[in-house]
Amino acid sequence: MRKAIIPFMAALAAFFISFSARAEDKLLTVYTYESFTSEWGPAAKVAEAFEKTCACKVNYVSVADGVELLTRLKLEGAASKADVVLGLDTNLVSEAKATGFFAPHGLDLSAVKVPGGFSDDTFVPYDYGHFAVIYDTQTLKEPPKSLKELVEGDAAQKIVIEDPRTSTPGLGLLLWVKSVYGDEAGAAWAKLKDRVLTVTPGWSEAYGLFTKGEAPMVLSYTTSPAYHMVAESTDRYQAAAFSEGHYIQIEVAGMTKAAKDPALAKSFLSFVTGPEFQSIIPTTNWMMPVAAGKEPLPDAFGKLVNPEKTFLMSPDEVAANRKAWIDEWLAAMSVN
Repeated sequence: MRKAIIPFMAALAAFFISFSARAEDKLLTVYTYESFTSEWGPAAKVAEAFEKTCACKVNYVSVADGVELLTRLKLEGAASKADVVLGLDTNLVSEAKATGFFAPHGLDLSAVKVPGGFSDDTFVPYDYGHFAVIYDTQTLKEPPKSLKELVEGDAAQKIVIEDPRTSTPGLGLLLWVKSVYGDEAGAAWAKLKDRVLTVTPGWSEAYGLFTKGEAPMVLSYTTSPAYHMVAESTDRYQAAAFSEGHYIQIEVAGMTKAAKDPALAKSFLSFVTGPEFQSIIPTTNWMMPVAAGKEPLPDAFGKLVNPEKTFLMSPDEVAANRKAWIDEWLAAMSVN
């Protein structure tokens, strides 16, 4: 009897070892930013929906903001455990591709639509939004109507902004100012400095200070008021429409060459442009979808500022000038 049991137990142990190995192979590690994985962010719903399609587990690794994602990848190099990176934007695409860490996605993205268009063989767009100054209507009755008014306005009316060295919104504001002011951007920053209450590492810290009443304005997105209208049933917080136009952010995802299961990583990239993911994004990440979802957008999205002009620099231009423009910002703002 024992002779019969021993081979059986050995076979059973081998089965569980094999099963465990297969289960480990089906772990998808996604690097992203903290607001995506926050309690109210889309991460949990996205993982639940994708796991139903893949017989896998999604493991998130998050950092403060999008620019830090690229910084972390550079530090980790080929030893990075990331299978997918979600949360870079088009401003960082050229620099990210230059690392050599990313693999082409090979997907048909003909159904993806973003203002101004975007096509890339490595990165997949998953949402977009225009940067905007969000203001508290209860404390600021006359918000700035242009970037010029923001720069030259009352220094007593403060704004919280994000650091372009670590944050994609911070980088977006940097490029917005450069798009409007060109060679005079340094002088514009020097004027704006007196209105800046503080510079935060990422979006979450900045928006948290704003909603706590620390400042009447914050650098965020035209879509931010939708959150307050849908989740809090209030129109207290609104976006200021700027006459010059608004800079757009298109967020992207890509798979790494080191992905443990390239087919699984590619499947996730395909998923992010599908109706399930696109239905989750508007009311969790509070950005605009890039493709059709399963249901119409909430009515609040029809009440948002719709910029008449969109700014977007080419990824190559940003990559070539990002360091110099940040140095210009540092010099004007005297930030350490």
